[in-house]
Amino acid sequence: MNRLEIDGLCKQYRIGRQAVQAVRSLDLQVAEGSFVTVVGKSGCGKTTLLRLICGLEGPDGGCVRLSGGACGGSGRPISIVFQEPRLMPWLTVRQNMAFGLTGKMARARVRQVVDRYLGLLGLTDFQDAYPRQISGGMAQRTALGRTLCLDPEIILMDEPFGALDAFTRRNLQQELIAVFRSQNKTIIFVTHDVDEAVLLGQRVLVMDKGAVLRDLAVSLPYPRDAMGRDFYLLREDILRTILTS
Repeated sequence: MNRLEIDGLCKQYRIGRQAVQAVRSLDLQVAEGSFVTVVGKSGCGKTTLLRLICGLEGPDGGCVRLSGGACGGSGRPISIVFQEPRLMPWLTVRQNMAFGLTGKMARARVRQVVDRYLGLLGLTDFQDAYPRQISGGMAQRTALGRTLCLDPEIILMDEPFGALDAFTRRNLQQELIAVFRSQNKTIIFVTHDVDEAVLLGQRVLVMDKGAVLRDLAVSLPYPRDAMGRDFYLLREDILRTILTS
């Protein structure tokens, strides 16, 4: 496992003649096996930060490294789950989850790995279904399963439950906590929902204008009571920070 280290990370975009600083001189360390949630107003740099971490975007300054290694480079053990499942419609649930493993290991081993995560995510009975035949929640579970099959050390999640109904979202939140506690993965989870940030994360980062405004530890044990006093106080503290930024 590796610690994620971010030093002086910067990213700027140009919109017409205007320069927009999406991420500005950001320093961050994420311990291995930890769950970090990132929250903030739209346009604060949350998604850009994830894209820089996984290499989908190149920085204008600074770097991302693992445990003191070289900046950048390929083959980093990092995978990302987007808000949209982005499944291949011509493949079944099983085939979508196995896609990244095909040709990289023996067929028997691929089946064993996929079977494990089909069971963990409650998809065994739907393994032969196509994306058009399953619900949005099942599609998002399939996308998460595809990532878990690759066995990354770090999982990035960009508002993966944002488009789901409240009931499905709650169920997937609990499933994600179960995966985190059983798999010991490092998770960085972007959300615009403060309740979700507190419910999931061991640490909540509040971003504004491309920088980390607050870094709060969440000492509440899992499973968390969203109606509890400590949960309420932490949520209100984060909301005040966002609203006054």
